[in-house]
Amino acid sequence: MVKNIIRTDKAPIPVAPYSQAVEAGGVIYVSGFVAFDPKTGKVVPGGIKEQATQVMENIKAVLEAAGSSMRDVVKTNVYLTDMKDFAGMNEVFKQYFPTEPPARVTVGVKLPLPELLIEIDAIAVPNP
Repeated sequence: MVKNIIRTDKAPIPVAPYSQAVEAGGVIYVSGFVAFDPKTGKVVPGGIKEQATQVMENIKAVLEAAGSSMRDVVKTNVYLTDMKDFAGMNEVFKQYFPTEPPARVTVGVKLPLPELLIEIDAIAVPNP
């Protein structure tokens, strides 16, 4: 099986040994993204809505670099540091998936930096 590594400077560049995304067998596996602004390398200011928007924009940029889009996303995993942020995250999620949203898991976690509120990974299956 051939796997293609997906990279773009429009999303945060990995600082650890992982790829932004990998395409294998026609499926795109997008790594978990947090709310780092790819231009500054810093966490975006604001609360859950601002961070969730940045995360979605990072995922969108990687999918576009792979020749795909948000409408091809079939599954996401959402990691929240505070489940009280669920409603705010959900508002942003609906903006990126207004119809036919992907399957989703949402769990409460502790992320590596205290200012991080959310991380999301995704799986996309582009239509031929």
